[in-house]
Amino acid sequence: MKSKPKNTLNQTNTRREFLKNTAIATAGFMIIPRHVLGRGFIPPSDRLLIAGIGVGGKGQSDIWNFSQSGKADIAYLCDVDTVRAAKSVEAFPKAIYYKDWREMFDKESKNFDAVSVSTPDHNHAIQALAAMQLGKHVYVQKPLTHDVYEARMLTEAVKRHKVVAQMGNQGSSGDGVRKMIEWFRAGIIGEVHTVYCWTNRPVWPQGIQWPEKPAKAPKTLDWDLWLGTAPEKKYVEKLVPFNWRGWWDYGTGALGDMGCHLVEVPFRILELHHPIDVQASVGSVYVDEFKRGYFSESCPPSSHVTMTFAENKNTDGALKLHWMDGGIQPTRPDELEPDEVFGDGGNGVLMIGTKGKMMCGTYGTNPRILPTSLNDIINVPETIERVPNGTEGHYAQWVEACIAGYGNKELSAPFEISGPVTETLLMANLAIRSTDIRVAREDGRGFNYPGRDIKLLWDYENMRVTNFDAANQFIKRSYRQGWNQL
Repeated sequence: MKSKPKNTLNQTNTRREFLKNTAIATAGFMIIPRHVLGRGFIPPSDRLLIAGIGVGGKGQSDIWNFSQSGKADIAYLCDVDTVRAAKSVEAFPKAIYYKDWREMFDKESKNFDAVSVSTPDHNHAIQALAAMQLGKHVYVQKPLTHDVYEARMLTEAVKRHKVVAQMGNQGSSGDGVRKMIEWFRAGIIGEVHTVYCWTNRPVWPQGIQWPEKPAKAPKTLDWDLWLGTAPEKKYVEKLVPFNWRGWWDYGTGALGDMGCHLVEVPFRILELHHPIDVQASVGSVYVDEFKRGYFSESCPPSSHVTMTFAENKNTDGALKLHWMDGGIQPTRPDELEPDEVFGDGGNGVLMIGTKGKMMCGTYGTNPRILPTSLNDIINVPETIERVPNGTEGHYAQWVEACIAGYGNKELSAPFEISGPVTETLLMANLAIRSTDIRVAREDGRGFNYPGRDIKLLWDYENMRVTNFDAANQFIKRSYRQGWNQL
C-alpha cells in the first residue's frame, strides 16, 4: 500500500514550519494570499492582502482603516500621483508601488485578495469590475459609479463573480440608521409620504466655464492615467486633486459626493429600490447684466430634485423624495424649536409620516423624533444588531466578510443595496443634466430648453427615459479610446 504524501498544509503544522517549507518564505513575503492555497484551505495567517488604487486623500484613510482591523495587510499601492501617494508609501513601506492599476493587476493578481478603489468617480467602475473579474473582493468609495449603466453592471457582477463587495458609505454601519429603522418599525411616525435630504455642498467650484488656458501637469502626476476613461483634454490648474467633483466628465456633483450619505437613510428604512420619475430645477450663475449662464460641462451651483417612488408597504401612497443642494433647505418643521439645529446644520434628512416626523444628520447621526422632547420618553428596544465601533467598524466589517468568503457575513453597504442607491442618485443627475439640453425651435429662431420643464419617466428594466430621449445620452458614457468599455 502506497503511503500518502505529506500534507504540508496540515493544520497541526506551525506557521514557522510552513514558512520554512515554502519557496515564498525565502523571497521575504511572509503572507500567502488566501486564493493561492486553494478552496477549503486556511492560510497560516488568515489575513487579507489588499491592493489600494488611489491611496492619497480619502484612499489614504481607507487603507489605514483596513490595516487597523488587525486582519489585513496593505500589500500594493497604486496612485497616478507620487506626491499624493507619499504618505501611504511611508506608512506601508513593505507595500509595492505602481502608478498604473492595469500593470499592477497584470503582474500581481496572484499576490493579493482584495482591492480598495478610491479614485475619482469616472474610473470607479472600470477598476472595480476588472478586480471582480479576477475574483477579487472590492471596496469602492461612494458614489459607486459615475453612470447609471455602470451602477447596474457592478450590482449584477457581484453574484456572477461571487465576491464580497462593499461601498465606502460608512454611515450605513452607524447606530443612527438602525435606531431610525427600529422607530419606524415600531410605528412611531406611521407610513411615510415625503422625505427631504439636503446638503451645503458643493464646497468646490460649480456652474463655471472650463478654463480656456491649459497648464503643464506636475511631473509627479501621470495626467493620461488620471484621465483614464474620460475624454482627452489638456491639464488645467486647480482640477486635481479636489475640484474635479464639479465637472461632469469626472465627477457627479453634490449628489455624488453627499447623496449616498443622506439618501441611503430613507432608502434603507423604507426599503426603496428605484424612482419611477424624476424632475429638477437648478441654479444658474450671473454672467452679465443681460443673462444668466449655464455651462454644460460643469455641474450647477445648486439644485432641487424631486424623485417619485411607487407605493410600498412602508409609504402612504407614492413617496416624494426631495434632494436639495447648494445651500437650499426645506422649510423648518413646526415641531422644531427656533434655536434647535435642523439636521446637522448644513446637511440632513427629514422624514414625514402620517403620525409624525423624524430627522438626522449626515451618516444618520443624531437621530431624533420631532418634537425632540419626545426622545426623552420614547423607549423602543434594540432589535437590529449593531456593527462594532459603528462607522469606524465599516472597514473591519468588510475585511471580516472577505476572510469569511462570499455570502458568509452580512455587510452594511453591499452592492445589492449601494448599487440601487447610486443608480437612484445618478437618475437624479439625469434630470439635472437635462435642464441644460437645448433643441432648435421649430420656427428657426434660436433654441428651447425643453429639459427644464420635463418630468423624466423611468423604465427601470430597460434602463431608459421613455419621454425625453435626449436624457438617455447620459446613462452610459463612451470611454476614451484605449480603455475597455463596460
